[in-house]
Amino acid sequence: MASKKGIIITAIILAGITGASFLLWVVPQDYETTFVVTDYGDYLDEVKNIHEVLQESIDIEFKNLKNGKISPEEYIAITEVTSSQVTAQISEFITSKPPEQWQSSYINYMEGMKKFNSYIGETKVLAKLIENGGSEEEISKVMEKIELLKKESLELVKNSDELRP
Repeated sequence: MASKKGIIITAIILAGITGASFLLWVVPQDYETTFVVTDYGDYLDEVKNIHEVLQESIDIEFKNLKNGKISPEEYIAITEVTSSQVTAQISEFITSKPPEQWQSSYINYMEGMKKFNSYIGETKVLAKLIENGGSEEEISKVMEKIELLKKESLELVKNSDELRP
């Protein structure tokens, strides 16, 4: 038989576990996440390196798509992964909260990343046109938009570099 002392200790332990579980359930978990950056120049350089790798990668695969070395389906899968990586970088920018002297540079770079993401999206549109046998006129219009987005993205990155403190 269980002793009175054992039953009391067991009841206290169960009450503690139940209380802790209840507190975890009741206490709100909606804390805003902040990405802490201490060296804003180095962080921007790291993001720029990642961006350059992603851009080079997508450019190579885009050429492969245009040359018929990869299928539109393969290219679309690549663009989806790359786009999610760019979106993650943009999210980090939003949560990094740079000081005032870095804000213009960060905002320009973030806008450049958004344009790059739009560029990726338009190359995906082109892949779908190729897959569905789009007309030369449609393909030409999309190519113009692709080149414009790439140019705008590079210009915003250049502006970001010029606005560094």
